[in-house]
Amino acid sequence: MEQFWFSIAYVLIGLLVGGFLGFYFTRKKFEKEIKENPPINEKMIRAMFLQMGRKPSEAQIKQIMKSVNANR
Repeated sequence: MEQFWFSIAYVLIGLLVGGFLGFYFTRKKFEKEIKENPPINEKMIRAMFLQMGRKPSEAQIKQIMKSVNANR
């Protein structure tokens, strides 16, 4: 019977360690992705408009930002 409780304890310890390691590495990966691919901001929208040969108005930029935030 003692062996049964040890096996239960090992499984619980394994789950705790696995959960902690999974959380840690997932967090690191997420932070790396955000650093490499930052969320879109107003500066990026202006740059996209200028690349298309258009001068965006402030209202257009605000409308696009509102649309992007609504679709998240």
